[in-house]
Amino acid sequence: MSPLYAELFNAPDYLHQFKLLLKQKDAELKEKFDPQCSVYPLIKERSDFIDNLLGSGWGYFLGKLAAKPSLVAVGGYGRRELFPYSDIDIVVLLDSEDISLYQQALANFSTFLWDIGLKPGQSVRTVAECVAEAKKDQTIMTSLTEIRLITGCPTLFDDLKEQTSPDHIWPSDLFFQAKMAEQQQRYAKAHNTAYNLEPNIKEGPGGLRDMQVIAWVFKRHYHSSTLKELIKYGFMPESEYNELIAAREVLWRIRYALHLLTRRGEDRLIFDYQRDLAQQFGFSGDDQQYNQDVERFMQFYFKTVQGLERLNEMLLQLFNERFVCGETGCRPIDISEDFVSINGYLEAVDEEAFTRKPLLLLEIFLILQKNTEVCGIRATTIRLIRKNLDLIDDAFRTNKAANQLFIELLRQPRGITTQLRRMNRYGVLAAYLPSFANIVARMQYDLFHIYTVDEHTLFVIRNLRRFSIEAHYNELPFCHNVFLQIPKPELLYLAALFHDIAKGRNGDHSAIGEEIAQQFCVQHGLSSHDCKLMSWLVRNHLIMSMTAQRKDISDADVIHEFAQVVGSVEYLNYLYLLTVADIRATNPELWNSWKDVLLKELYNKTHGVLRKGLQNPVTLAERLLENKNEAKDELRQLGLCENTIDGVWRNLSDDYFLRYSADEIAWHTRAIANATEDDLPLVLLEPQTQRGSAEVFVYTQNAGPIFSLCTATLDQLGLTILDARIMTTLNDYILNSFQVLEQSGQPIHDHYREEHIRTALQNNLRQQLIKKHKNLHRQSRQAKHFPIPTSVQFLDDPLGRHTIIELVTTDRAGLLSQIGQAFINQQISLHSAKITTIGSRAEDMFYVTDQQNQPITDALRQQQIHDEMLAMLDFEH
Repeated sequence: MSPLYAELFNAPDYLHQFKLLLKQKDAELKEKFDPQCSVYPLIKERSDFIDNLLGSGWGYFLGKLAAKPSLVAVGGYGRRELFPYSDIDIVVLLDSEDISLYQQALANFSTFLWDIGLKPGQSVRTVAECVAEAKKDQTIMTSLTEIRLITGCPTLFDDLKEQTSPDHIWPSDLFFQAKMAEQQQRYAKAHNTAYNLEPNIKEGPGGLRDMQVIAWVFKRHYHSSTLKELIKYGFMPESEYNELIAAREVLWRIRYALHLLTRRGEDRLIFDYQRDLAQQFGFSGDDQQYNQDVERFMQFYFKTVQGLERLNEMLLQLFNERFVCGETGCRPIDISEDFVSINGYLEAVDEEAFTRKPLLLLEIFLILQKNTEVCGIRATTIRLIRKNLDLIDDAFRTNKAANQLFIELLRQPRGITTQLRRMNRYGVLAAYLPSFANIVARMQYDLFHIYTVDEHTLFVIRNLRRFSIEAHYNELPFCHNVFLQIPKPELLYLAALFHDIAKGRNGDHSAIGEEIAQQFCVQHGLSSHDCKLMSWLVRNHLIMSMTAQRKDISDADVIHEFAQVVGSVEYLNYLYLLTVADIRATNPELWNSWKDVLLKELYNKTHGVLRKGLQNPVTLAERLLENKNEAKDELRQLGLCENTIDGVWRNLSDDYFLRYSADEIAWHTRAIANATEDDLPLVLLEPQTQRGSAEVFVYTQNAGPIFSLCTATLDQLGLTILDARIMTTLNDYILNSFQVLEQSGQPIHDHYREEHIRTALQNNLRQQLIKKHKNLHRQSRQAKHFPIPTSVQFLDDPLGRHTIIELVTTDRAGLLSQIGQAFINQQISLHSAKITTIGSRAEDMFYVTDQQNQPITDALRQQQIHDEMLAMLDFEH
């Protein structure tokens, strides 16, 4: 025991003194931390400090018994890798199953550690018990591979090391297979991608755990004490080893900073800390645009884990060959004159293969697609690819044979996504498409895009591929059927590859991407028709989702206008599939039944217009008559007579019959016909409509802030409003309908939930107020990090019937209610609203007129409305 610690234990307030000592050491290490310098000395110093503290406590509390048991460090502490808030995991090894001799002393020792704030992870076992547990659980075996004696009996410690060696339990081949299965499960939890918005720097793909897996399986097989022996055993050259250690050092520095910032053992790079870390690591600057510092820091992080993920793949593949397959699995099988297969992996016949034939840098991926028995590229050949990337220069990119190979890759019946992912991981895709290099590991700092741009792009292609595969038919049958009508799927994949390729550049990424796509098409010899189609898709890849979500697609003129932009059924098919794949790859939580049905409806209506011909649009009179006749037939079958139907309909405008489907008209008519004045306000709820959402229908006298009361109530009940239509009848009644989903994106399934919503809305409308209680509408933790600048714009209605007000702001509880009140204050008639929420960003469109149902065009009047809306939202002008 050091003299300092002996002196502290003699103090009457020794617990307080040890707490101060810990705080002083933490403060000293924090002061030493520099994000630009290695943290290895700091984590080792903290580990040595804890060793001394534990050793002193052990000697003090166990006294004469201290030499009989062993105090052993395990896990990260065993590796001497103690970050500021790392777990301190220890095992107390006993020489006997009779714990009574040590029980009180160990209890006092443990209490001391907890009282001073260390909170260790502790277990007390004999060697036999440790071995028995390790046999059952490879995770326990893993922790015991990194044991280190702190103090106590060295014989017990040595016995544990011997009894848990590969000669006794978990031989290296079985241990390796167990760690591989564990890694696959860990990757699956992260959706098999390291490129999430809030990655886990320890557990995510390419994180520190990948590095530890390499160390565990290597050290277990070779009994080595250091990773540098990877060079000795021929697993990697020194340059690659240096790359491995450099990547670990970066992640260590980030983890150290993250612990200090959060004051806990936090390993997730969540939004709350990314900006602070970006500044600490030197990515801030006066000349940068908003969020650019965070995006640059995260790109730095993602490129680091990309390299570590690649090294993990290569080393584990080589380990598998040596530990599991042995010499028999390494016999080469000829695949072509340039490649052989070794243990199922493609290997270049010699180190000069790519130098002799640079085109092999592309052809190797085509060979993988065509040879199903080959499962990947051998690590030594991955190294050769990386070494020869500079061969992919301008001459290579303009080589017609190379161009043909690249297009051929996209025409294969299998393996397109897998090979594009490999090409990206090994750097080939960025080398061949320099514009793609700009989006590799590029993060977009918002709640909408949850993956890096390159990862999102590859997910889009994956989604498109799934549309084509019979096995995935049940996911989206309609998309599968549309895909079968696509004559050239490779054009769809190319459009996906280029749709976001200009992200991060100044300007409209769709327009810039169109230019890049056109250059690619010309260089790769695509026909004029194919070039035009692919470039058009890149330029217009957002138009279908914007039309579906922000315009009234029940309006025939909106459909006709969209059909004119699309121009043909061929273009519509490609655009529809790209739109669905894009939304689903941007953020899985954004896709729901509402968007599915909405896009399908837009597709079907546009398809009908295009088949009939743009020169022969359906007239309003035809559509009006068709809807009325269809609804009337349905109502007659339900038992309503002509007089009853006409009694309801005489107060409804033609606009009503144009904006609702026949089914909706029949539903509304039957309810209104059977309602008395005592039933008002009439509130109905259809839990599952044709659009995949629930519809809330309100019919009542035009008195009070009905829209505000409805939206505030629905919001308070935790419902997401997707669409709102507001009608005033000729006898001054209000007919409102709202399309809603639960916040989870699911329809309403519970009968009691339906009744609660209906009753709450009816009561609030009757009382003309909303009782204040807990709002179920939850704003995400991340939303506060993305303040959306509020803007109010007045847009012309191409149809000339309304004034369109576009509101962009941060989504929050009660937003629509506040807007509704602003419209009442300004005596505006609201006819419909398209509600779009993207992450924390609300993009809402309101179709309004003045009290005489005329568009509001006067600039002064628009300014008054603008100011009222901002005032209602409590924003500074």
